[in-house]
Amino acid sequence: MKPDLTAEPPQDTPLPRPKTSTLKRLMRHQALYVLLIPGLLYFVVFRYWPLWNAQIAFKDFNPTLGVEGSPWAGFKYFIQFFESFYFSQLMTNTLIISVAKLVLGIPPAIILAIAIHEARLKWLARGAQTVSYLPHFLSWVIVFGVLLALLSPSEGLVNQAIGALGGDTIPFLTSPEFFRSVIVLSDIWKETGWGAILYLAALLSINPTLYEAAEVDGATRWQRIWHISIPGMLDVIILVTLLRLGHILDAGFGQIFVLYSLPVYSVADVIDTWVYRQGIQNFQFSLATAVGLFKGLIGLALILTANRMAQRFSGRGLY
Repeated sequence: MKPDLTAEPPQDTPLPRPKTSTLKRLMRHQALYVLLIPGLLYFVVFRYWPLWNAQIAFKDFNPTLGVEGSPWAGFKYFIQFFESFYFSQLMTNTLIISVAKLVLGIPPAIILAIAIHEARLKWLARGAQTVSYLPHFLSWVIVFGVLLALLSPSEGLVNQAIGALGGDTIPFLTSPEFFRSVIVLSDIWKETGWGAILYLAALLSINPTLYEAAEVDGATRWQRIWHISIPGMLDVIILVTLLRLGHILDAGFGQIFVLYSLPVYSVADVIDTWVYRQGIQNFQFSLATAVGLFKGLIGLALILTANRMAQRFSGRGLY
């Protein structure tokens, strides 16, 4: 009997996977799920549950009637904010301060990471790394004291130096001309060391044989940095930049709230500080919630867009 050459060869049939109930899978990893509970409770209580009260943005909120008992007002407070004088001023201040922090803050962190990575004396690199991290852990109240000691018109070290050179003292903290520069530069001083951690981790992940091969071929230190270090950390630079774009409307409430004063409201008042004043000081709960909700929706759209761009250009994203 001749074999049937036209018949298709038998295919390997996948072995059936053993069925495991959901309960068994939960019990198998129960320790991990127990560790997950505090984090979930934090987000439920402090992040998601307050969203229920965000409905007062669409109501004429009256504390005596409560959230559910207050009458509906539709988009009244959103329209009131968009048509007010403060809308353009707040958006302008927020975007200028945020973009300046983004554009001027990333290069120093990259340079610091490369300098620490290239340092020949390891004890010096570890010392510089530790010292550069410390300002991140200082509160803005302490930083305000440091800035006051440096920039005070009467006793500040900077103004004393200007006076010794024959110049006039400058009220850096109350001058609309200089206040934004103080905000941006103090933020760079405080966060550069902390921001360098990601770039330093990217440099440490580069294969050391690339540096050894380049050194054998006669490449100088600057050539190794330009052709190996920077391309090796380029994905992280793109990812960090795009993800920070998603928080472009977060200009730094804590910093500005501590440092600003009435003379610089025109150049320093941002969305978060204005919402605080309207909601807490002026009891305009519905208007403050409407503006905060507007900022949150814009931020959510920017984060989703930034994540898509990060996945497209660097192949990585948060989710």
